[in-house]
Formats: sequence, structure tokens, C-alpha cells
Amino acid sequence: MEDKRRTIKTAFLEALPLAIAIAAYGLSYGVIANQAHFSIFATVAMSLLVFSGSVQMVAVAMIATGASMVSVLSTSLLLNLRNLLYGAALAEGLVPAKKWRWLLSFGVSDEPFVLGSSRFNRHGPDPLYFGVVALSFYIAWFFSSLIGAMIGNQVDPQKWGLDLAFPVTFVALLIPSLKGKPVIGTALAAVVIAIGLESFMPGSQLTIILTGILAPLVGLYLKGRI
Repeated sequence: MEDKRRTIKTAFLEALPLAIAIAAYGLSYGVIANQAHFSIFATVAMSLLVFSGSVQMVAVAMIATGASMVSVLSTSLLLNLRNLLYGAALAEGLVPAKKWRWLLSFGVSDEPFVLGSSRFNRHGPDPLYFGVVALSFYIAWFFSSLIGAMIGNQVDPQKWGLDLAFPVTFVALLIPSLKGKPVIGTALAAVVIAIGLESFMPGSQLTIILTGILAPLVGLYLKGRI
């Protein structure tokens, strides 16, 4: 019992800083959904059922501009394909949860993956830790979405800098993993390539795609596999 309490406390404390960043992003989502004329119920329901910031942001923007439901669902599917890889990587660490793995799989996303995989590498399988982390993020996302939807037009996300919460969160997740030349080289190459492409093609979606393809090649070269 003491070990479980220690695990719960550790998971909560390690998740808290990221939960605050997620809440800022969730607040931004709620405001944007409100400004796109989504009802409070629809805004919160999407957070409860989807629980994916990038997908919800894109879906709101697409629906607001009159995109078809097929387009919205196809785009959402593509955006969340990475979760298949996350789930495969976390599967072994969640084995002790047995039949409850299906419930924990709902919490698989960027931030829980980083904390969960790090925990599993250091201490072995630990579904309780992962569950507390995912639940902390889920609660933060739900309430911040609700508050954002309620305050609506009273807040400009860009004026308050809330739109920075998402990239800042990922930078915070990236920094601890910058170990070894291949990883550092990949990160630096991504920065250089993204800035270079953005200067030639401002606002182009190809920047993300090309950076995602080219930067890992630098890492593979530094690792001697090319």
C-alpha cells in the first residue's frame, strides 16, 4: 500500500508542471471553440471523448470553415496515427494492468508517452504511474476547456500568449531527451530545416512534413546507419 501511495504521489508531482501547460493549451482550445460558435456542451464533450489537443484544434478550425465530416475524420486519423507507435512502445509497461489496459490506452498521447516510457525504462512496468499521469492531464484538459468555453470572447489566446503553451510543452518534453550526437543532431537539423523552409515558404504545411522526413536522416547519418 505504501509503495502505491509513493507511486501516486510521484506520478502526480511529475505530471503537475506539464498539466499546467496543458491547461493553458486547453483554455486556448475552449476559447477558440467558443469563438467558432461551438456550444459549451459540444466543446467539453469533444475534450471528454477525444482528449487530443492537436486534433481538437484542427477539427474546430475545419468545421468552422465548412469542411466535410469525412475530411475532418480523415485528418484526425492522420494526426493521431503516431499514437499507434506510442501504444506499441508502452504496451509492455502496461501488461500488469491486464484487462484495464483498454482504459489506460485512452490516455496514450504525447505527454503521457514521454513520462510513461521514461518511468518504464527506469523502474519497469508501472500501469499505476501511467494511469495517474494520464488522469492528471485528462482532468486539466477537461476543466481548462470548460473555463475557456465559458469565458469565450473575453480572452484573445494570441494576446495572452496561450497559443505558445503547445510548442513550449513539447520543448520541455524534448530537452531531457537531448543526449548523444544523433539525437542532438536531429534536433538541431530540425530547427535549421524548419527555419530555412519557413523563410522560403511562410505558413506552408510542407515545412512540417519535410522537416519530419529530413531531420531524422541527419540523426541516422550521425549514428552511422547511412
